[in-house]
Amino acid sequence: MYHDLKQIVWWPGMKNYIARFISRCLTCQKVKAQRQRPGGLLQPLPIPEWKWEDISMDFITGLPRTPRGHDAIWVIVDRLTKVAHFIPYKEGHSTEKMARIYVSEIVRLHGIPLRIVSDRDSRFVSHFWKGFQQALGTDLNLSTAYHPTTDGQTERVNQILQDMLRCYILDYKGAWDEHLPLVEFAYNNSYQESLKMAPFEALYGRRCRTPLYWLEVGEKVILGPELLQEMEEATKKTRLQLSRVIERQRKYANQRRRPLEFVVGDQVFLKVSPTPGVKRFGRHHKLSPRFVGPYVISERVGGSAYRLELPASLAGVHDVFHVSQLRKYIHDPNRVLEEVPVIPEANLSYLIEPSKIVEYQERKLRKRTIPMVKVLWVHGKSEEYTWELESDMRNKYPQLFS
Repeated sequence: MYHDLKQIVWWPGMKNYIARFISRCLTCQKVKAQRQRPGGLLQPLPIPEWKWEDISMDFITGLPRTPRGHDAIWVIVDRLTKVAHFIPYKEGHSTEKMARIYVSEIVRLHGIPLRIVSDRDSRFVSHFWKGFQQALGTDLNLSTAYHPTTDGQTERVNQILQDMLRCYILDYKGAWDEHLPLVEFAYNNSYQESLKMAPFEALYGRRCRTPLYWLEVGEKVILGPELLQEMEEATKKTRLQLSRVIERQRKYANQRRRPLEFVVGDQVFLKVSPTPGVKRFGRHHKLSPRFVGPYVISERVGGSAYRLELPASLAGVHDVFHVSQLRKYIHDPNRVLEEVPVIPEANLSYLIEPSKIVEYQERKLRKRTIPMVKVLWVHGKSEEYTWELESDMRNKYPQLFS
C-alpha cells in the first residue's frame, strides 16, 4: 500500500501512518499468520520431593483389539524416578472401572500420590474422576486447552512404548498385550540419560537382578540402616541430576521462544486450527480465519496461561489457554465491535433455533448407513452449521422437513 500510494500522494510520516493503519485492521489481525517465534518461555514442572508422590498419566488409544478385548494402554509414570507402568485397557470401560484399576495397579503398590499431571482427556475431566481423586486427597494438574506439551515426559514414554511394541510384534508375533509385561520390565531397567541410571535403580537404590548382573546383585547384601541411607542418597542424586537436565532444557528451549505477557483486561485473539477435517471453536475449514475474537482476559493462571471471557457459543470450551495460543488485539478507535444480543431464559440459558436444512448426506459404515443433515442454526446475527442425525432432527423439528 505504501509503495502504491507514494507514487501519487505524500504527507509527513506517511509510512508510519500506513503501518499503524494496517496493524489495526481487524480482518488482517484475524487472518495473517504470525512470523515471530512462539510466545511464552518454558515453564518446567517442579521436581518432586519423593518417589511416587507426583505422577503423570496418559492413554495410547487406537491399538488393534486383542483376544482379551484390550485396545488401549494406560501409561502411568513416576515423575521423579521415571518408573512406568503400562496397563492394558479397554476404551469402553466406565470411569468406575478405571478407578478400580487405578487402585489395584498403582495405589496397591505405591500408595496415594499427591499430584497427578495429565491432559484434558474426557476420562480425566469427568466429575467421577475428579471427585474420586479429591476424596483420596490428590491434586489434579490438567493441561491448558489445546496445549498438549504440558507433560512432554509421558508423550516421550508413549513414543518409546510404541516403538518397543512394534519390535516385539515384528519379531515374536502374537497379541501386543502378551508382550506388555516384558516391555515394561525392559523400559524400567534401561539406562536413562536424564537420571544417569535406570529407573529401577533410582526407585530401589540398586540395580535390578537380571542375567547380566546376577553375580553382582547376589554377592552384595545390604541390611538395616545402610540400605535406607543408600536409597536416600540415590534419591538426592536423582533430584540433582534432574535439576541439571531441566536447566539445560530451559536454556535451549528459550532460544526458540520469546517472552509474551498480558495483563487482566487486555483483549486478545484466540488461535484456531486451519487444518482440514479438524474442528475447533466451531471452525473446521482450511480457509477459515486463523484467529477468533477478540476476548477479554479475566485472570492469569500460572506463569504462562490466561483465562478468557468466552461467549456463550463457546460454553463447551475450556477457558484457560497457553500464551502461545493468544494474539494481542490492536484496538482501532474508529471501529466499534458488533455485539450479538443474547436474551437469556429464566435459567440463564438461551435458545438457538434451526433455520433450515442445507444439505443431506449418508455416512456408510460397515453394516449400515446413517442419514445425516447439515443444519443452519441462527441466534440473533450469529449463524452456525452443524451435521446432525436426520432421525433426531425429524423428531425434534418436523417443520423443517415439511
